[in-house]
Amino acid sequence: MTSGISRRARVLAAAVGTGVLVPLVAAATPAAAVAPAVTCTSAKAGLAAKLKKDITAALATRKGTVAVGLYDRSTDTTCTLRASSAYDSASVVKVTVLATLLWDAKKANRYLTDRENTLAKAMITKSDNAATSTLWKQLGMTKIKNFLKAAGMTQTKPGANGYWGLTQITVTDEQKLLKLLTAKNAVLSDNSRAYIVKLMGQVVSSQRWGTPYGVPSGVSVAVKNGWLQRSTNGWRVHSVGAFKGGGHDYVMTVLSHGNSTMNYGIATIQAVAKVIHKDLAAS
Repeated sequence: MTSGISRRARVLAAAVGTGVLVPLVAAATPAAAVAPAVTCTSAKAGLAAKLKKDITAALATRKGTVAVGLYDRSTDTTCTLRASSAYDSASVVKVTVLATLLWDAKKANRYLTDRENTLAKAMITKSDNAATSTLWKQLGMTKIKNFLKAAGMTQTKPGANGYWGLTQITVTDEQKLLKLLTAKNAVLSDNSRAYIVKLMGQVVSSQRWGTPYGVPSGVSVAVKNGWLQRSTNGWRVHSVGAFKGGGHDYVMTVLSHGNSTMNYGIATIQAVAKVIHKDLAAS
């Protein structure tokens, strides 16, 4: 004689075996969230697979939430991870501030004033916050938003009430900006592009960590980093860079939060940068 319990067990087993959804079973075993994967494409045979494998390995043991962007013109290579995830910008927004200033000056058919040049240099090369606040206030939200629109940086949301460091940025938009800085376009003049890249190449040595880590000799470096600690998501540590030489012309963005310390975030970024530079150099 078959009990009601054992008969129900047989029915459940049969249902599972035939692929029929059984609410009781589904509720007991919720699916785990799948972490986003690194995706790469390249015109160079084997390069995309190599980069995907090495970037994934570099991040395998790292805590925090990391977003990555890579674009190399020479091999038409692109890699992304969490490309549309938003992060507090910290100081990487300073490149956007300078680009807006130059874009606006060009529209007015004027050069930067001596005062603006002094502020711009301090803002980029030393990450001077007071200089940034002065330029942010001078530009105003309308001009900043108009530049973002012109640049196609639709995912970037400027920080409110003067809090430029809380601007929301994504890998997608930072990569768009870096591409504008490193190739002829209708948004920024050649002189403007050269000026920004020049200042990013003059960043003080103590702030030249991050994406330049492991760069091959003979490759030019332009970098801007950002770091900010808040009560939620720990340290935000970011690095954006442009690199040219050795047969390559590439831009890289690594954004992160949830870092226990600033140095932990730097180490994570540099683990990614090291394998990217190495793989491109070998291709």
